[in-house]
Amino acid sequence: MSTPLSAKHRVWRRRVFIATWLSYVGFYFCRKPFSIAKNAIETQNGWEKAVTVGNVWAAYLIAYAIGQLLASRVGTRLGPRRNLLIGMGLSIVVTVAMGITMSPLVMAGLVAMNGLAQATGWSGNVGTMANWYHKHERGRIMGIWGTNFTVGSIASGFALGEVLGDQSAKTQPWEWCFYVGAMVLVVVWIQFYFLQRNEPEDVGLPGIDDPVTAVDESKEVLPAKIKLTRDQWTNILIVGGFYFFAKLIRYAVWSWSAYFLANNYHLSGKQAALYSILFDAAGIPGVFVTGWLSDRYFGSKRGGVSLIMMLCMAAMTLLLVLFGNQNVTVFCVLLAGVGFFLFGPDALLSGAGAMDIGNRKVALFATATIATFGALGPIVQEVVIPRFYKSDDLTVIFVLLFVGAIMGSLFCALLVLRNRRGGKGI
Repeated sequence: MSTPLSAKHRVWRRRVFIATWLSYVGFYFCRKPFSIAKNAIETQNGWEKAVTVGNVWAAYLIAYAIGQLLASRVGTRLGPRRNLLIGMGLSIVVTVAMGITMSPLVMAGLVAMNGLAQATGWSGNVGTMANWYHKHERGRIMGIWGTNFTVGSIASGFALGEVLGDQSAKTQPWEWCFYVGAMVLVVVWIQFYFLQRNEPEDVGLPGIDDPVTAVDESKEVLPAKIKLTRDQWTNILIVGGFYFFAKLIRYAVWSWSAYFLANNYHLSGKQAALYSILFDAAGIPGVFVTGWLSDRYFGSKRGGVSLIMMLCMAAMTLLLVLFGNQNVTVFCVLLAGVGFFLFGPDALLSGAGAMDIGNRKVALFATATIATFGALGPIVQEVVIPRFYKSDDLTVIFVLLFVGAIMGSLFCALLVLRNRRGGKGI
């Protein structure tokens, strides 16, 4: 059993929870503007349909993947606090500049810089949370905390959709999507500076004494050489494989759903942005349900409940293949179903699952390494989708989502198999 926490410790945990949760919500206000405004950008600037905007955003995703790899080392040297403050600050500056450019080449360079900055977000914040919470409570806590990326996507989508308004793509003020997003992240940066601390020891409190993760840990952010066991590396690779396909699906929806709603279902920019939010809105209860089930019925093992949710999500994508082209209502309802079943395993395995792989000093490294694998999935979808996209039929796109769901389920099944054979999974 862990030692009861002092009142001061509980107060600081709440502060850190709020600061890190808002931090990742804020990141989305500088991550989503291009996806929300891409239809207006290509129309007003005369860019080639689909392929050009796909290539520009691929630059972001490639840089994001590289940034995740760097975060596994650089982030552990700087510590979560400095890493995140630098990342948010750079993202603010670059996002403002993105609202000024008209050139695809310049935009690609700016979104690439933004990708590097945004890569500090997930691993830095998860690494902070690992220092403040015990293993036995992480499923429930991270189930709540993990709503940040769904809330961030919903809030930014709604706000930026309002910025675009109901005008045609030829008259929408797309530049203000970037300016508003940057202003929101400025406010978030300020609250993070005052509320966040890396670990209890930074404010004179004892570290958590979780017997599951108790090791001899120095005050260094991370040892010079990271030594993980074979089982730990195996778990990292399996979760990384799952995360590749989970993020392929998630970013395919985030990047293209508003675009499809505008072009295939003929909605206005504002309507398309708001309808696309259904995917994220359904994901919020999905995250809660998955985290609660993990701690309540699966003994804080993450693989079993994630497998169940992923199989249900695969069924939703199959229905998209069969019926998704019929009308906008069917498309949105099934997309919401995908969100409900996807976001829980996504948040649980990349958050609490990554924390559980090693002690809390290794959590940032494990999270960043898993996120590196995950960041490759969005690159694949961003390159593939515009080349197979058809303005009258989305079946090929839906098949891509179905294949991703099946592959993600297989990686979850490997975690379950490891748990049954030797209890060395997560």
